[in-house]
Amino acid sequence: MALTAQDRPLIAWTMIFAVSQANILRLLGPAGPRVLQIQTAWSALRYRQILDSMDAAATARFRSHYYPDFVHPVIYAMALRAGASRLGELTDLTPTTAKALAIAPILSAAGDYVENVTGLYLLDHREQITDSVVRATTAVSVTKWVLAMGTLAYLACGFGRAMTAVGRTGHHQ
Repeated sequence: MALTAQDRPLIAWTMIFAVSQANILRLLGPAGPRVLQIQTAWSALRYRQILDSMDAAATARFRSHYYPDFVHPVIYAMALRAGASRLGELTDLTPTTAKALAIAPILSAAGDYVENVTGLYLLDHREQITDSVVRATTAVSVTKWVLAMGTLAYLACGFGRAMTAVGRTGHHQ
């Protein structure tokens, strides 16, 4: 099966995503689990506990991940959109589904930026950590994850169905 015009950007953006994700994980090191904990903290008390659980080195690692994470949302949004374009070549997507697959990664990336700006700000302005700020940021974080992972799950299922159809018929696009 030859690569199509839609395969090349999908492969390129997926590879760029993998490198970007690996770099963020490398920067975080042992502070990595704190990211998900912060993103799912529902109270100011819990948020502060997570930050306070890190020593100076872990806090520096945690802070350092934010800078490449200002590029990362564009990368994963482009990878997901490239996947949606390719899936659209392989299957008949309804206009509503195609629109959702185009918009969800952008909304997810926008949420990631809100989360990153807020998280970086709160590292240096802990007096601004309030229940309402934490809950709003956590709601944005959870929504970001649902949009990104939901898109990825839909694409994975769609590609799985498309490949199964190719296996049954022996035909591909």
